[in-house]
Amino acid sequence: MKKIRVLHISTAHPPQDPRVVFKQCQTLASVYEVFCALPHADPAVLPGIRFVGLPYFRRVIWRLLITCPLIVLRCIWLRPRLVHVYSPEFLPFAYVFRLLGAQVIYEVQENLHKKMQLKTSNNGALLRQMFRLFDRLAQRHFFLIFTEHGYLSTYTQLASPHVVVYNYPLLSFLDPFCTPYNPSPETPSFFYIGLLSFDRAVDTLVDSFAKLGITYPRFIVHLFGRRTFTDTNLENLPGYARIRDHLHFYGYTDQRLAFQYARGATAGLALLKPVGDYPESYTTKLFEYMALGLPVITSDFPLYRDIVDRHHCGFCVSPHDPAQLADSLAYLIENPDEARRMGQRGRQAVEQLYNWSTEAGKLLQFYSLVLKTTR
Repeated sequence: MKKIRVLHISTAHPPQDPRVVFKQCQTLASVYEVFCALPHADPAVLPGIRFVGLPYFRRVIWRLLITCPLIVLRCIWLRPRLVHVYSPEFLPFAYVFRLLGAQVIYEVQENLHKKMQLKTSNNGALLRQMFRLFDRLAQRHFFLIFTEHGYLSTYTQLASPHVVVYNYPLLSFLDPFCTPYNPSPETPSFFYIGLLSFDRAVDTLVDSFAKLGITYPRFIVHLFGRRTFTDTNLENLPGYARIRDHLHFYGYTDQRLAFQYARGATAGLALLKPVGDYPESYTTKLFEYMALGLPVITSDFPLYRDIVDRHHCGFCVSPHDPAQLADSLAYLIENPDEARRMGQRGRQAVEQLYNWSTEAGKLLQFYSLVLKTTR
């Protein structure tokens, strides 16, 4: 029997994105004929998924004017039964596929209603108005997938069924990087992956490591992710000059390369400030560090405390208190046996509760529901 054809579309996600490609598309490829339109996609990225390469533009206006029309021109001939959209700017173009009979799923990966003001680019008045308009229309005409249950406090006018599919770790993806916990007592290292910004407490991290360096002057911090600040912003931070050589910034990196630096780390860092939608959203790296068997240090949000305190797998600290953070870092260095047990408990929790297998089932069930629904 010929498989039903589905099309995933994003103007921003890279072709090695863990959720879009390795979790969702790979899960769906066992049941559906999956096409995936992504910037810089290579047809050989993953067997079983057919990729459509797109140009990438940082500014949303160029995605609207160039990338989105190009997607329609290159993909309309596919005549998919279902189109899965990740980028808000593509929502008006999704109606072309809808008019041709396709069902449309819009996946909300961040609550821009609470987060738009935090963005340093792509935040013009016209773009905000367009987002609010087409986001409202999507709630009326499309099916929605949310990556966090907290978003439902904002999205209250949904006309069609929806589902929450958490971005829990895919253990088969992370297992090659999961090694026995064995940090160096002489040169402790710490690991961070994700967007780097002052909203994600980079200033607090710098201050805390400056304090830690007084006692442990040979530490290393591996920081993977796109930076939203300049070198000048960093140099103006108190204590940065003393520890600049200890902070290794790698930029955005394929996770399959970045996670190699987690081997031998003392802890994984996942600190965020209480702004935007952060307090109501799980940070994916919290569960990734747990899956890797690392103790975690994250923010003292009630949502995060419910995970970390329940499983005793790390510390929740104030994202505004560098001294408290430095004390937690020092504790893990000085108590490696307890730190190892924290990592083991975190890994066990992910194996039992917070892994992709349960979410894969929810995704497949939702696809079946959407495809059976008639307009």
